[in-house]
Amino acid sequence: MRGARRTTGVRTVSPQHEAPRSFGDRTDLRADCAACFGLCCVALPFARSADFAADKAAGRPCSNLRQDFRCGIHERLRDEGYPGCTVFDCFGAGQKVSQVTFGGTDWRRAPESARSMVEVFPVMRQLHELLHYVTEALGLAAARPVHEELRKARARIDGLTRGSAESITGLDANALRGEVNPLLLRASELARARVPGRRKNHRGADLIGAKLSGADLRGASLRGALLVAADLGGADLREADLIGADLRDADLRGADLTGALFLTQAQLNAARGDAATALPPALSRPAHW
Repeated sequence: MRGARRTTGVRTVSPQHEAPRSFGDRTDLRADCAACFGLCCVALPFARSADFAADKAAGRPCSNLRQDFRCGIHERLRDEGYPGCTVFDCFGAGQKVSQVTFGGTDWRRAPESARSMVEVFPVMRQLHELLHYVTEALGLAAARPVHEELRKARARIDGLTRGSAESITGLDANALRGEVNPLLLRASELARARVPGRRKNHRGADLIGAKLSGADLRGASLRGALLVAADLGGADLREADLIGADLRDADLRGADLTGALFLTQAQLNAARGDAATALPPALSRPAHW
């Protein structure tokens, strides 16, 4: 670790992590595995399935986790039967727990902290996911009428992420999400209102395997929609609200996702696309496409 640390019992605080970043900076909301103690490979459980080649209980390190907290099969995850790992995104929660909540003290050097880290990580991930959505909403010019409330929400959530392990595990993340969601919904409505014509509403719809090739879904609400294995090839998804949509194995080849609202890298990683799929500038084309 770079820089001196002040030690306060088990928890240490790194000066470079004390101050929250500006609202427009998303650096802290991107996973930095080099600054994390492999928490997603320890805290989260998985079962033998098409997504994972073996069973693993919550709190038990994955057999592929190396001593340096890196994945031993990272470049071969799909080939080795672990595609589920390639679609996970902690939104920067891993490094926040590792470097801020526990101040750079890892669970191997301080085994007494392991259980607490395992409990904090899933809550922190939910907080960081909310921060991601709120930050994106703040970048929508059309959502300016709710920017002040969004800024307050972001400051509050950011403050919660910087609390003690005990305060974080004691949070009701679902209740907090319920408080913030109306702001995100309003931001979405304001942004999509600029799309001409009638906008489709498929919020929460069961569209598993749906044939939507070439569909005009510009400005549509697909919040929480089940789009597993749906055919969205060549579909127009510009400015569509995709928050919480399940895109596992969805065909996005040739689809236009320019300006799609609240689309995450994890959603793209879970889907299928190609070089013709148009993406928002903040997201990357998955390597397996």
